[in-house]
Amino acid sequence: MLIADIEYFLEEDLGYNDISCTLVPDREVEATIFTKEECILAGTDVARSFFDYFGISAMTTYADGDRVPEGGIIFSLRGSSVSILRTERIVLNFLGHLCGIATLTRRCVDAVAKISDARVACTRKTTPGLRKYEKLAVVAGGGDPHRFNLSDTVMIKDNHVGMMGIEAALRSARQKASFTQKIEVEVESTADALQAAALGADIIMLDNMGPHQVAETMACLRKARIPGHIMIEVSGGIGPDDLAGYASTGVNVISMGSLVHQARWIDISLEFSSQKSKI
Repeated sequence: MLIADIEYFLEEDLGYNDISCTLVPDREVEATIFTKEECILAGTDVARSFFDYFGISAMTTYADGDRVPEGGIIFSLRGSSVSILRTERIVLNFLGHLCGIATLTRRCVDAVAKISDARVACTRKTTPGLRKYEKLAVVAGGGDPHRFNLSDTVMIKDNHVGMMGIEAALRSARQKASFTQKIEVEVESTADALQAAALGADIIMLDNMGPHQVAETMACLRKARIPGHIMIEVSGGIGPDDLAGYASTGVNVISMGSLVHQARWIDISLEFSSQKSKI
């Protein structure tokens, strides 16, 4: 994390007259950060950024993507009591949020793996300012980050198609895109999927289709003998309970904004070793 980002988050949390953290004597202490429930770990690099900024020693036996049992100690800390208090809430917020995303992602990845080899991906439905951290949490959970930003892949969405049509939009994309960029077309019907394949799209996204319609579209695409390099993605309102239906259709990618916006925070706490009460 950049120093500017660290200081932005610290300013938001500490404000201009932090009395609470300076109530205690500033001396070297030990503390632990632990989880109150089993989870998939994510965000350790973010946490270390804050610890390093304040000169706090942080030891762990875990890495992002590891499964941590209930009561597992994520970090053992040694450093200034005031500094640990000042990092506490920010670090716990990041860990709770990112571990929640990683844990939900792993649940979804495992569910799909029982049926097919389709990838589970997130979307650009992320918290402004936190996208890179949320997407890396998806990676920690075994998912695919999809596009980090609009420059990664050229995506022709419904509004592009509505204004230009698929053929004109694809032609414009080819003229403007680098040879390193893939072109994806979002479609909402079997006919449009077939047209996008015939016009040479690299990726076809079947948007807001139910599993039955996706299965029918996949059958038509196979019958049309589309080139094998074309990837088929499905997206649009898909939640964890919908995965079995979509995984059985034969698509290559299942994209879910819900990996981020439906993820429940994991309960993670900090405790000073010399105190019985939790801070």
